[in-house]
Amino acid sequence: MARFFMAGTNLGGGTVIIRGRDAEHVKVLRLKPGEDVVICDGQGTDYKCRLVMADKEQAQVEVVEVVPCRGEPSVKVTVLCSLPKGDKTEYIIQKCVEAGAHEILFFQSNRCVARPEAPEKKLERWQRISEEAAKQSGRGIIPKVDWIGEFADALNVAVQKDLGLFLYETGERESLNTVLESNKRIETLALITGPEGGFAPFEADLARITGLHLCSMGERILRCETAPVVALTAAMYATGNLG
Repeated sequence: MARFFMAGTNLGGGTVIIRGRDAEHVKVLRLKPGEDVVICDGQGTDYKCRLVMADKEQAQVEVVEVVPCRGEPSVKVTVLCSLPKGDKTEYIIQKCVEAGAHEILFFQSNRCVARPEAPEKKLERWQRISEEAAKQSGRGIIPKVDWIGEFADALNVAVQKDLGLFLYETGERESLNTVLESNKRIETLALITGPEGGFAPFEADLARITGLHLCSMGERILRCETAPVVALTAAMYATGNLG
């Protein structure tokens, strides 16, 4: 079923007008009057609608039912990723949104291969990828994607959550599964993952000093674009948001 996001202030009454890119999407999908669509207010509420008419500039739908979105997990997970190179960033955004991330934040760490001069210029595209993934996966929000700066900024975000996990591939670590099993009822969670070259030892030391759990995901070494998706999926399973 086609899904669109629209501000809640525009959803009053029994009729909703869809304009802009979403109206164009209605035409591309060749939806006919009488077919069902869903409009989400971006705050976790779904408006089940029926298409009344559509032309090149707008579509009109009538609201049939208002229900809570079932696609939002009970735990708000912030995924913090060291900036990868190339299109790996887009992969991380897309898959983490599908898996249930509340927000995805990128930062610069010591061994980052990618060192863009102005990553903030990419925010509009990153947010658009998040929106498309949210539509496809039936989310009730469009997860925020942002650039937060340096490694210390990532630590500052993580320590404010109920549980902060630092995914590390070597040294003394806790089992990711064990930590998650002991924290099933948390409301907020932060996952920090490294770049292609992994975290430097001093960064792991700083994470430990700030009180984060240094966690292992097993004996296999995961790529930087794979690790956040795997860790997020494990968190969703442990907190009862998968299956």
